[in-house]
Amino acid sequence: MQTKNILRFNPAGKNAKVSVFFQEGTFWLTQKAMAELFGVNVPAVSKHQKNIFETGELDMSSTVSILETVQKEGNREVTRSMEFYRLEAILAVGYRVNSSQATEFRKWATQTLNEFIIKGFVMDDERLKQGKSFGQDYFDELLERIREIRASERRFYQKIIKETGEEISVNQHNNI
Repeated sequence: MQTKNILRFNPAGKNAKVSVFFQEGTFWLTQKAMAELFGVNVPAVSKHQKNIFETGELDMSSTVSILETVQKEGNREVTRSMEFYRLEAILAVGYRVNSSQATEFRKWATQTLNEFIIKGFVMDDERLKQGKSFGQDYFDELLERIREIRASERRFYQKIIKETGEEISVNQHNNI
């Protein structure tokens, strides 16, 4: 399992970080890490998760996983099994808890979603400039998508030219 850090959504602009696990193409956090991320106590996270699962907003079996972590306890390393929650659960909790950090998270998430809805894309320029993120360089994927868009754009203009040319030909024929 790969461990990475993400910036906390913090109104004071502090660079506090929380460790996340990246596995199977998504992020995973413990309840404790979620509580730290959103600036609340673990019971608040637990209460909201319980409601999320009870109402059927998320399915517990697909959003919770028991993962093993290695922790230092004194001079020894101990392997512990812990419950981790997928990104979907993290987002759902972030939209329910009440704290200034959770409010900043919601502002960021809403701004990001708004940008996606309006523009059709969202970019993290700094992450793209840095290269590999979570074991993969998404810059090449971005370039490929741009090429595909440009190719469809070229076909669109070719179609307009063809149709305009046919219309001109018909109009010239009718004027004779």
